[in-house]
Amino acid sequence: MTETSSTQVTSAAAETAAEEAEKNSSTTRKGATRRRAKSASTTTRKAAGTRKRRSTKAIPADTPDALIPAPVLEITDPSQFGRINVLDVTPNEECGVYPARIELGEQFTVTAQVFIEGRAKVGATAVLHTPRGRAAASRTMTCANPGLDRWTCEMQVGEHSDVLPWEDGFAAVKRQLGNWSLVVEGWEDSFATWLHDAKIKVKVHDSDVENALDEGAELLGRWAKTRDAGLNADQKKVLQTASETLANKELTPVERLAAADNDEIAALHDSNPLRDGVSPSRPVKLLVQRPKSSFAAWYQFFLRSEGAYVDQETGKIVQGTLKTSVSGLERAKAEGFDIVYLPPIFPIGVTNRKGRNNTLVAGPDDPGSPFGIGSAEGGHDTVDPLLGTMDDFKALVAKAHELGLEIALDFALQCSPDHPWVKEHPNWFRHKPDGTIAFAENPPKKYQDIYPIDFNADMEGIEKEVVRLMNLWIDAGVTVFRVDNPHTKPVRFWQDVIATITKKHPEVLFLAEAFTRPGMMRALSYAGFTQSHCYFPWRNTKEELEEYLGETNSDDAFYQHNTFWPTTPDILTAYVRDNGIAGHAVRAVLAAMGSPSWGIYNGFELIENRQRPGFEEQIDNEKYEIKVRDWSKADEYGIAEMLTSLNRIRREHPATRSYHNLTVLRSSDPNILAFARHTPAEFTGTGKPDTLIVVVNLDGHNAHQSLIHLELGDFGLPTDQGVALKDELTGREFTWGWDNFVSLAPWADVAHVLSVQY
Repeated sequence: MTETSSTQVTSAAAETAAEEAEKNSSTTRKGATRRRAKSASTTTRKAAGTRKRRSTKAIPADTPDALIPAPVLEITDPSQFGRINVLDVTPNEECGVYPARIELGEQFTVTAQVFIEGRAKVGATAVLHTPRGRAAASRTMTCANPGLDRWTCEMQVGEHSDVLPWEDGFAAVKRQLGNWSLVVEGWEDSFATWLHDAKIKVKVHDSDVENALDEGAELLGRWAKTRDAGLNADQKKVLQTASETLANKELTPVERLAAADNDEIAALHDSNPLRDGVSPSRPVKLLVQRPKSSFAAWYQFFLRSEGAYVDQETGKIVQGTLKTSVSGLERAKAEGFDIVYLPPIFPIGVTNRKGRNNTLVAGPDDPGSPFGIGSAEGGHDTVDPLLGTMDDFKALVAKAHELGLEIALDFALQCSPDHPWVKEHPNWFRHKPDGTIAFAENPPKKYQDIYPIDFNADMEGIEKEVVRLMNLWIDAGVTVFRVDNPHTKPVRFWQDVIATITKKHPEVLFLAEAFTRPGMMRALSYAGFTQSHCYFPWRNTKEELEEYLGETNSDDAFYQHNTFWPTTPDILTAYVRDNGIAGHAVRAVLAAMGSPSWGIYNGFELIENRQRPGFEEQIDNEKYEIKVRDWSKADEYGIAEMLTSLNRIRREHPATRSYHNLTVLRSSDPNILAFARHTPAEFTGTGKPDTLIVVVNLDGHNAHQSLIHLELGDFGLPTDQGVALKDELTGREFTWGWDNFVSLAPWADVAHVLSVQY
């Protein structure tokens, strides 16, 4: 079978060919068939959810054995097999306990093992069901590995949407979200089995050729009458005519067979097959989430640095406020980002306040770290008075929404020693034997200005308070929470909190800042975190990147959505430090094209790449001081222009939206990395396929040349002629074939982002 773009909704197996054979039976049996067909059509494959199906009724006694179709077997227990065997449906992890997560409109891959005994041929159909159980779409699957009976197809839940949560059209988007299910239906492909044998018998003039052709005539006639095939009147006529020709003994066997062995019948076999013995898999759960749950472009800035300036009379820095931070929103919008992430905006504690570069003693003008949350002015439910008021925050959110930007608020569940919780809820903190509260540590880092929360005494009470706080900020317009160090809190805690929040607000997303062990990162994803920071900053060699791109864009991404950030306030790697402007451009291309979700911490445009000695973070770290930046210098480096171009490419090319369509390409130079993203025409919304080829020189100091191998057929490209490409970064045009020469230099082009011109 070949994959088809058909989106027909398959009807229940109760309407199989076996029932059609009974149509002229007794009145009682006719009535039973009608009742059964009506039940199947009105419930729209309800059986796929319950897996309970009636077995096929008795076949008329005079029906030849060769014409008896495979029956539909009743399944009363999940361990029972159907007439056709369906195993190992993916996506599916942890025995199906946690649903695979997919963004509305995102392309994804479905696979399953489908097989039958003997040499009979089988087919497979993947069927998507809405939260209400309605079969919304189906696709015929392709046998990708006959030796392992592995079948596959690409699918899509709904269509991509750019509607934002506060816009009028979001109600229609919201109705499509929630728990969908996927069923793979295996079925006996009686036509393919018959055609295979009939062609051989006709070719060798087998003595049994008459029986073979008569059997084919009966088969096509039955196919034409089968409701499950979803045929229209013209298609039925094609099959009926072919059936009559097959039965016409005045023609030669070759002429009779040609009526069934032609492109027109083959196309019907692809799009509207005869499916005998339909056997559904157990349903696989899918959690369909709103736009930006997978495909998102983040931009981070500190409010207090936006609009900050040096007072010429005093020489002191005057910090920015919520009102002056509009400039940050406008910069994010101009560069093409769609989510603005704000570090904590709450009052900052005084006790043990950190000074510049994380020194233990703060100077009189040091603002402290915004992660040292809580003071006499309030805690997590209060805006820092130095930034403004709650009304000022709501005004900033309103401006962001006007620009089409979402606001993500940092939620760091920790307290300064001055936080109101310290007195109001002392049992929420871990006390040492001497009665003092232990400060936070993440060896080798120490946070003397922060008290971590102890969840053992009153986790339920902490959950209720966190839900209250999040709802307060949601009411103020926040649609995304970036959670600081969630891996230092119980996974069950986050699971409870996120479930409570998203039950009322399914549009709210959660980003986990969890640079930790793989098991914990995966558990947090299972618990409900929509996206996750990841190891991308430390994957810099070709070998490392090829492996990590494959891992990020794989079945793992049904559960963990890695978001690629070249730098953060906490992370400045040696690669970014040592490779200058070219290195910044390289990491931006890799981040924007390597994952559907990526982010930039402001200052990246200004090449802020000086490390604090002995630490993998910036010197003069913005967490501990207010930055006064001269944004007019951004044009000197060209990185802001690069970021803008990358976000434009992402918006214009559907291939960048999925975690399930990346292929690493073979390249001959150890410093040249190449990969492609491909989305078939059925899922682009444009009617054309979308293919991007990304080639990057990882060396920020030297030019490199390489041959890039492109397996043309894998991307549906012509294999007998050149393929026209356009570099989306420069506008230059190229023609590629199977093996292609590329030369990239850091002083010219560090990368190509090539789009196939269909």
